[in-house]
Amino acid sequence: MKTDERRSTPATAVPAGGGGIPRQQLWVEEPALRRRMPDPVRTAAVRAVLIMSLTLIQAMVAFLCTLAGSWLAFPMVLGGVAGTVVATWSVLDVWVTRQVWNQRHGVVSVPSSTARQMRRERRRARAAARAQDRRTDRIRRRGAGGLSRVA
Repeated sequence: MKTDERRSTPATAVPAGGGGIPRQQLWVEEPALRRRMPDPVRTAAVRAVLIMSLTLIQAMVAFLCTLAGSWLAFPMVLGGVAGTVVATWSVLDVWVTRQVWNQRHGVVSVPSSTARQMRRERRRARAAARAQDRRTDRIRRRGAGGLSRVA
């Protein structure tokens, strides 16, 4: 809903003093612009965000420990490297989960989609079969000895 439409909506409450300026609605529901992610993909995405945030926190702690000269710096750096590998793996997990979901529950409709190409081929085959049927039907009508001409 655009701002002009929100302003033109009727007021929901009038102040207790009787007359006065009507108040606008506090909450206006708007339809979602994009569809919701499938549950497995959303779960993988949340997991990836949590792992990445923990890895960033660990990297910051490792950096600060290094600046302070603490003995904890070396183990934290090793943990940061391991965390980076795990975070990369989790992001790849989101991508793979999304691809698997798309393959199992319908092909994404893009111009290079294989489903669209297969539909096109089936349509061409049906059109060719109909054209062949018309041709054979015409031949049958002509072969009837010329007694009944159908225009």
